[in-house]
Amino acid sequence: MSVTGDDEGFMAAAIRLSRQHLGRTATNPSVGCLIVRNGVVVGSAVTAPGGRPHAEPQALAEADELARGATAYVTLEPCSHHGKTPPCAEALISYGVARVVISVTDPDPRVSGRGISMLRDAGIEVTTGVLEVEGRRSLAAYLTRQTKNRPYVTLKLAVSTDGMIGRPGEGQVAITGPQARAQVQALRAETDAILVGIGTAIADDPLLTVRTPGLEAQSPIRIVLDPSLALPLTSKLVQTAREVPVIVVASEEVSPLAADAPPSVPPEISATRGEIGKERDSHSQDDLSSPGSEDAGKRVGHDSISPGEMPGRAEGGDAPAETANVESRRAALEAAGVEIVYCNPYHPQVLLPALATRGISSLLVEGGAKTARLFLEADLVDRIHLYQAPVIIGEGGIESPLQATDIPSGFAHRGTYIFGADRLDEYEREN
Repeated sequence: MSVTGDDEGFMAAAIRLSRQHLGRTATNPSVGCLIVRNGVVVGSAVTAPGGRPHAEPQALAEADELARGATAYVTLEPCSHHGKTPPCAEALISYGVARVVISVTDPDPRVSGRGISMLRDAGIEVTTGVLEVEGRRSLAAYLTRQTKNRPYVTLKLAVSTDGMIGRPGEGQVAITGPQARAQVQALRAETDAILVGIGTAIADDPLLTVRTPGLEAQSPIRIVLDPSLALPLTSKLVQTAREVPVIVVASEEVSPLAADAPPSVPPEISATRGEIGKERDSHSQDDLSSPGSEDAGKRVGHDSISPGEMPGRAEGGDAPAETANVESRRAALEAAGVEIVYCNPYHPQVLLPALATRGISSLLVEGGAKTARLFLEADLVDRIHLYQAPVIIGEGGIESPLQATDIPSGFAHRGTYIFGADRLDEYEREN
């Protein structure tokens, strides 16, 4: 059967449904499923918070007997392997659906094509690739983690009319208005983790949580690139670490084992407390870590450090305190509930795969200028949210690392959105 307008309409609805639980399904993708009989939706569901149950069994249970002979619209190929739950393909077969329409084929090698084969072997008609571009965008975090062994990275910048993102020494400077800031809160709510450099953490003392009423529980994990453990104990991040997780990425040179390691044999990340490669969540769709994760904990040599970003020197800050104070700072941060991992903070090529092994599929980079430039120069940004506001920072401001006139090649403009007096331009990597 060829794809019809009804197929596209129902799939568009399933994709919209799938976005409801972005950032809330652990390592599983947020999938939407509709069961349609005679043009009427008789069952609908999205992957539950935490990643289980999957969308298909929920939608089928809602449809019950009406599922027999119906069409199922699913944004991602139904799983075909036994994990902590039975395969969704088996559920579709047992309920007697006549047709399954799929937007995106699952890249997981244990699923890819197998779910489709199970359905067809059972006599069910299968149509694939319906609204695939839109489906891939809704599943971007999961697909990136599966195919590139790293989180999907969104860079968010708010830029003044004169190309600045703030003023030195003045902490947080309001550039955008309340409507744009509310949109950023929504973006945080659908993201697994949010990252800033230590310079921003000290200068702005941000909270980095979701403050929209009703969405507070969807606050992302907060990550700080902090080579010398300079994050103040009085900061909002530390003070709330037991409420919303905080991960400090410190230099391997301040790891507890660094002092005991022979000079010619640096300590391996995997041997330190709070190792970066540790799984954050055991609940994954395949109950295994991402392909290639065995290499995520490999140590980066000193020659991989970005120019001007020497270990132990905070972003925009001063040289670290005496080594004798490192242990006390580490103990105090851990006592406050902060998790410390040891991995070169300025080598995202290693950091991102390591975060993926912890179940982090999406990452929002919010600040500051050096951190944004670090990810841009490493070519590890997948999406750019560029806010432009009609305010003037003036001479001496902090120049934005990116403006609308110099978007990197390989990015496509996806849309312009207006929030009050502010403008948001969204760009997305084309490949």
